[in-house]
Amino acid sequence: MKPNDVVSSLPNNPTPNNNASVDAVQQEQQPGLDFIRQVITDDLAAGRTQKVITRFPPEPNGYLHIGHVKAICLNFGIAQEFDGLCNLRFDDTNPDAEEQEYVDGIANDVKWLGFEWDGAPRYASSYFDQLYAWAIQLIKQGDAYVDLQTPEEIKLNRGNFKELGKNSPYREVSVEENLARFEKMNNGEFGEGEAVLRAKIDMASPNIHMRDPILYRVLHSEHHQTGDKWKMYPMYDYAHPLSDAIEGITHSLCTLEFQDHRPFYDWIVEKVHSTSIPHQYESSRLNVDYTITSKRKLRKLVEGGHVNGWDDPRMPTVVGMRRRGFTPEGLRDFCKRVGVSKVDGSIVDVAMLEYCIRQSLENIASRGMAVLNPLKVTLTNLPEAMDLVHARHPNVDMGERIIPLTQEIYIDRKDFEEVPPKGFKRLTVDGEVRLRHAYVIKCDEVIKDANGEIIELKCSIDPATLGKNPEGRKVKGVIHWVSAEKGIPAEVRVYDRLFTESDPEVGDDFLANLTPNSLQIVQAVIEPALAEAKPEDRFQFEREGYFVADQYDHSSEKPVFNRILDLKDSFKPAK
Repeated sequence: MKPNDVVSSLPNNPTPNNNASVDAVQQEQQPGLDFIRQVITDDLAAGRTQKVITRFPPEPNGYLHIGHVKAICLNFGIAQEFDGLCNLRFDDTNPDAEEQEYVDGIANDVKWLGFEWDGAPRYASSYFDQLYAWAIQLIKQGDAYVDLQTPEEIKLNRGNFKELGKNSPYREVSVEENLARFEKMNNGEFGEGEAVLRAKIDMASPNIHMRDPILYRVLHSEHHQTGDKWKMYPMYDYAHPLSDAIEGITHSLCTLEFQDHRPFYDWIVEKVHSTSIPHQYESSRLNVDYTITSKRKLRKLVEGGHVNGWDDPRMPTVVGMRRRGFTPEGLRDFCKRVGVSKVDGSIVDVAMLEYCIRQSLENIASRGMAVLNPLKVTLTNLPEAMDLVHARHPNVDMGERIIPLTQEIYIDRKDFEEVPPKGFKRLTVDGEVRLRHAYVIKCDEVIKDANGEIIELKCSIDPATLGKNPEGRKVKGVIHWVSAEKGIPAEVRVYDRLFTESDPEVGDDFLANLTPNSLQIVQAVIEPALAEAKPEDRFQFEREGYFVADQYDHSSEKPVFNRILDLKDSFKPAK
């Protein structure tokens, strides 16, 4: 039986919403419109909706992650596209798990992603008085009752997918007695777990969510917004649809796991006789390979010391991706490319996300040179030190930078091979290579220490090749470098994917799939212009990848850069 069939089988069936036609809409939708945008287009055209009002309703019990980014882009994006409004509402019904830190962090994340909500942030807790009044109304209507069964008895009598539920012995208590018990709940006269308020629907419903769901539970906890005013708190499934109704939400957008909750969503809105009737629409959640978005498992990573906090650049949290150097533009582009559908269980290639981030960085990240594994090179015939002037970006006007060239420089160790493999196009003994933005050099001598390790190269420049190709021969290789004398020491953090498996949850323990050494800290040398960076400034270190000055640890005196991504791109966008 489909969720809508469950609604139809209930007594006092609410007015059907537009969801019943969603599948048909998908078959006949206009080109370029996903099914949600098609529904909204039709609602506006038919006059069912005068102004689109959506909301982003996070629970302030943790940090937002990549899945929330899609929800943010969808809700705020829909409002922008249809000249509507989008509310930021905190569904704060569980004070035991919620903190002001998360409230502030979520608001900052939404702003960083480039969105503005209508008016001030809203809270479900601001509606607690109205929710309480509606609960009393439900009791008086015979649509709710106080159940004094233990939590274990309630769970047992609820049944399962094979067995129907059993009515509570308290289900047919008089309205007067239920009102008295509910008042005792409100006054804190019941202990936690001793009493709950339940909707009176149908314990034989094939939809378990309709088997007299709990509306209120006793909880003697202080709330971050309401203090100690309440001794009981509404359940999420009760507060959420009614908060939508209070705010006049026209299109309540959520993920597919809430599809089975929709019949109760409609039932409760109809039972309180709300003048505003929101409609819920579900689409698939965002699943990205090599990525975990379970709050419980992310918390396990943090508390187990497998990462360095919620904002660790390996984490899929918004604060982590921001510190990694991902851009709001790239994340918005990614969500747009992923799109909206009702196909459940699809996995998005993480390479698409990385592609979108690289695309967003291409024209905003100025260029610079950094040597991550330095090997000393002495330019034996460089007549004197000089300052080379080059553009900060090859295609975008970002001004110029000065690159000091001195007799002693550093190149990366991987750019020299004493015995080169076939096809090697970098520096070799008696071979030539061009220094990026400078001269062609030739390796004349290799200096080794007592252990046979190469510690220095003696090279000569071709004086006629500054800004010119050499005459009579072709030099294929170009390598980056930094002045040994004027280069700036810097800490560079090189991040890899956190998991080795595309499905991190394969096997008995997801922690067994963690990538060994997914963070490597190297002591690099950077060109002086890079040390001028401010926190969160992004760069392309030539031939190395994209990097960002760390949000918290970077300073001009002690530069710290995080690698955003390397330069390799395996994703091919559809044409």
